[in-house]
Amino acid sequence: MAFKSFFTLFLIHICLFASLSYAEDPSFYHEFEVSYITASPLGVPQQVIAINGEFPGPVINVTTNNNVVVNVRNKLDENLLLTWAGVQQRRSSWQDGVLGTNCPIPPKWNWTYNFQVKDQIGSFFYFPSLNLQRASGGFGGFIINNRAVISIPFATPDGDITILIGDWYTRNHTALRKTLDAGKGLGIPDGVLINGKGPYQYNTTLVPDGIDYETIDVHPGKTYRLRVHNVGVSTTLNFRIQNHNLLLAESEGSYTVQQNYTSLDIHVGQSYSFLLTTDQNASSDYYIVASARFVNESHWQKVTGVGILHYSNSKGKAAGPLPPPPSDEFDKTFSMNQARSIRWNVSASGARPNPQGSFRYGSINVTDVYVLKNKPPVMINGKRRATLSGNSFVNPATPIRLADQYKLKGVYKLDFPKRPLTGAPRMETSVINGTFRGFIEIILQNNDTKMQSYHVDGYAFFVVGMDYGDWTENSRGTYNKWDGIARSTIQVWLLHS
Repeated sequence: MAFKSFFTLFLIHICLFASLSYAEDPSFYHEFEVSYITASPLGVPQQVIAINGEFPGPVINVTTNNNVVVNVRNKLDENLLLTWAGVQQRRSSWQDGVLGTNCPIPPKWNWTYNFQVKDQIGSFFYFPSLNLQRASGGFGGFIINNRAVISIPFATPDGDITILIGDWYTRNHTALRKTLDAGKGLGIPDGVLINGKGPYQYNTTLVPDGIDYETIDVHPGKTYRLRVHNVGVSTTLNFRIQNHNLLLAESEGSYTVQQNYTSLDIHVGQSYSFLLTTDQNASSDYYIVASARFVNESHWQKVTGVGILHYSNSKGKAAGPLPPPPSDEFDKTFSMNQARSIRWNVSASGARPNPQGSFRYGSINVTDVYVLKNKPPVMINGKRRATLSGNSFVNPATPIRLADQYKLKGVYKLDFPKRPLTGAPRMETSVINGTFRGFIEIILQNNDTKMQSYHVDGYAFFVVGMDYGDWTENSRGTYNKWDGIARSTIQVWLLHS
């Protein structure tokens, strides 16, 4: 059996950003009460995590340079942190809502996040970052609009619609966490949700009666901006709308070269903006579909999210088979070529994701190179643990940023290896030692048996290449040095035979 591995590589700029919150920039205040509610998205009553009683949570809608203030009250029975996926934290990394930078919010406590979305635009989302809580909800959209003086690279849409898609289990996050702690996998999800709702009954055998489904109301002859986010925990989803093209316009803060897709693979944690033109006849409604990729579809038929696109002059309900997914069930070539086709619109006006002169990333001097290799989970000290380059990260009792602030010794080590370790894996609080104002070239090598998504909190990076096999020095000859997309989450395909 011959194996292929996949690699993805990107460049990231390490800089202490000098921006601060200025009094003249408006502030927007939000009160978030995070609590449990009972909901039945797949027809089975279960405990979900709600924001202000809503599942999913409310959309945060702000403009470039606004100050965002969110007071979070934790009404759960365990610690909580909210993170703002894709939003860059410039000199405010302690607002990022992950264990490396924040102390958790204990039950019955509150914490106020305060950060500025300086020089940023785009489509993002927030979610709880601790204890697999994301599998029970607590997520919502996060929009950063252009300032009025900066034009967008397309006509102003007639509407702006947030769509949250993701795999879903009828077991809550505490039960799922126990399964992982016991050394087992999560198994096949029970379904896919669209905006917190189950599938439309397109098939009476696969979908039971009484499921509440998402309906998106539109008018004919209009153009809508759809902001689509994969908020699930482990499943790549193919997103498509029956008989409609999706014109890609932006991804995670970067305007893209505009091109049409009949469907697009959206990997865990990724966000895209599409322009949807309602140019079809209204003889019936149309299916909105989010279905699992790279799986045995005969076993995953129930794991399909289905919503409805409803024209105001529609003459009937959607009927018939769903629009088909890509036919390459196990071949990754289609998906990889699709990902390679996503390019940065270098002529668009507006805020850019990486200032400080890094736009011409193809001519910069790289200061550090790291090859990060992941493998299937291994048993360490009797527990099943993931590793990266032979290191399994241990969350410190004191957040790393706090240790930096007070110059505490022994909290972490600046010894993360530049090449994968050989020998037995280790458990360490091991951190990459970046160079101030430097650029790091990072190669992500997936030697696992599953698709992986990598996310860099509080930063954007340039995706300059992806390919089959092991990365070598000669791979640099294939880099896209002109219009590689800048984003915060990237997929790396799995081993296959």
